Amino acid sequence: MGRVSKKRKEALAKIDSSKAYTLAEACDLVKEVSTTKFDASVDICVRLGVDPRKANQMVRGTVALPHGTGKDVKVLVLCTPDKEEEAKAAGADHVGLDDYITKIKGGWTDIDVIITMPACMGKVGALGRILGPRGLMPNPKTGTVTMDVAKAVQDVKAGKIDFKVDKYGIVHAMVAKASFEGDKITDNANELIQQLIKLKPSAAKGTYIKSAYISSTMSPSIQIDTKSLIA
Repeated sequence: MGRVSKKRKEALAKIDSSKAYTLAEACDLVKEVSTTKFDASVDICVRLGVDPRKANQMVRGTVALPHGTGKDVKVLVLCTPDKEEEAKAAGADHVGLDDYITKIKGGWTDIDVIITMPACMGKVGALGRILGPRGLMPNPKTGTVTMDVAKAVQDVKAGKIDFKVDKYGIVHAMVAKASFEGDKITDNANELIQQLIKLKPSAAKGTYIKSAYISSTMSPSIQIDTKSLIA
């Protein structure tokens, strides 16, 4: 068994592993146990009572975090020439079409989000095998295939994130940075959770939010009381 570092021991000592904390308590505590020298990401994992193998129980959507993610999101807009200036003015980091499609086919994926137009999906669709596994494929359901590319860019830059339940029924999402104040982490995390509750499939039976944990990069996870989330 690997040696547990001093900082890890100190962090574990602050967490009661037998306790489920309220969301606000967990968000304050995650700041205390974050000991990295860099500004760590704060992530939340929510296990849902759904069967993702069934189309009518798939949970997927977007949410605009009130305080943003704290991350500088790199956005690529694949659009027709008449939309290029609009995308650049909105803050897109990269704008183009054929040249970037060729670049991506060559292995370049140094971006966080790709936004495109319905008219360009014929070309973008050919990149599915490259973009799909990396979670970069544009999708109308997440607002990344749209005619209003400027608004899409602004939303992403302001803190809009997309999420999707994985094959184990778990939603993973980054909701803040450890440098955020505790109440801002709470606001962002709560916004995501409330959106998940709104998206509960009618076919899902029994307990919907089964468990939830929050953690920062390299920190222990903190269990959240699911009853307080639903309330």
